[in-house]
Amino acid sequence: MGQVSVSRFAHSLPDVSDQTKWEPLDEHLRAVGARAGEFAAAFGFAKWGEAAGLLHDIGKVSDAYLAYICGRGNSPDHSTAGAIEAMRRYGEICGRLLAFTVVGHHAGLSDGKDLSVRLTKTVAPYAGWENYTGMPPALSDLDPPTGFTKSAQYTGFEMAFLTRMIFSCLVDADFLETEHFYAKARGETMERGGHRPLVALRNKLRAHMEGVGQTSSGPLTAQRTEILAHAVSKAVLKPGMFTMTVPTGGGKTLASMSFALEHAVAHNLRRVIYVAPYTAIIEQTAQVFRGALAANEDSHGARVRRGASFAIAAEAMMSAGKINGWGIKRYRGAIQTLLAAGLIVRKHTDGARRGDTHTNTFGVTLNL
Repeated sequence: MGQVSVSRFAHSLPDVSDQTKWEPLDEHLRAVGARAGEFAAAFGFAKWGEAAGLLHDIGKVSDAYLAYICGRGNSPDHSTAGAIEAMRRYGEICGRLLAFTVVGHHAGLSDGKDLSVRLTKTVAPYAGWENYTGMPPALSDLDPPTGFTKSAQYTGFEMAFLTRMIFSCLVDADFLETEHFYAKARGETMERGGHRPLVALRNKLRAHMEGVGQTSSGPLTAQRTEILAHAVSKAVLKPGMFTMTVPTGGGKTLASMSFALEHAVAHNLRRVIYVAPYTAIIEQTAQVFRGALAANEDSHGARVRRGASFAIAAEAMMSAGKINGWGIKRYRGAIQTLLAAGLIVRKHTDGARRGDTHTNTFGVTLNL
């Protein structure tokens, strides 16, 4: 096992018939497995991510897929094979979770009924797939890490959430590895990672806030300074849910980010995701952060990027190329997801008048 005897490919190149320049399937599967495992390691499920990555494209072992990639015939289903093997290898619970992620790595997560139909589907033979993946993790390797407990209050939530986390790790890993192959073929280098650590951003924001305090004076500045000091003093508390209720003009934008960076550094967290309502507020907030964090930085400094949508845990919070240390996201999907799960309660409806009290909720940590 592990010796590739027949060439199979993950991706071809447009207008390039030389197959030695195409991406070998074994290299792609193992690279995606390693990267998805690395992403999932952040929350203790490295072997789950690795398994999903190794199995996601084993349907490309089939002769039908080889004919397709060589320009003969239609594209066959190449994702169901991995789901079938996940069920065979890992059983009803672990296997089904991984099957959801593998089947959906192009089309998105399906519901239970659709997955059951896919698992009974006749697919093109893919015998010998192990030669391209090597030995996948054993079932015993998928034991949940210490601290993973099922919630008595939210039955089934932890497994549904874990499915989305593993799915996010797989989709990101597959996308990034595929991007890397095509970029390399074009002689390009993709800008991924290279962001400053959170401690550097924390220090820069500290310096910025100290400068603001030294150059401004008056009652409003004194109030803002007090709000900032109070928020930062709570950063050492145990991760959980925190609320800050501050009138407009009270400096909550930078105070909340100061808390978030201090809290992340204090507890060795990897990301800060800033959620805000409405495009106009996102742009305004981004400008404030640019002024505080990105001024006079080189290309590897802090960067503000607005996401087009919000996925829970921001694609497992693993997308280092998309969220450079911290990021801003539209909040509607996040809030609705957390409300539906009963994890937060709506405390305030945003007012339209200047001076209305607004509530920032941040630092949400789910104990999986």
